Amino acid sequence: MADHKGLDEFPDILTAAHVAEMLGMNLDYVRKMSRQGKIPAHKMPGGRAFRYFKDEVVEWLRGLPAHETEVEEQASSG
Repeated sequence: MADHKGLDEFPDILTAAHVAEMLGMNLDYVRKMSRQGKIPAHKMPGGRAFRYFKDEVVEWLRGLPAHETEVEEQASSG
């Protein structure tokens, strides 16, 4: 089993790869959810890249129904 980073080990501004690692999700799925507006994301000017504020992602997780927050618990352990 892979080691999980604690939330404090991630920067305040995240890339899609950071979010995927933090949530234990597939990178392409994080990008898809970002394009659909399901994850709080900020599109960078002139490109397709997204950036994420760690605090916004954590708040989004807290707002999910309880059965979906297992990812948050996994991301914060370690």
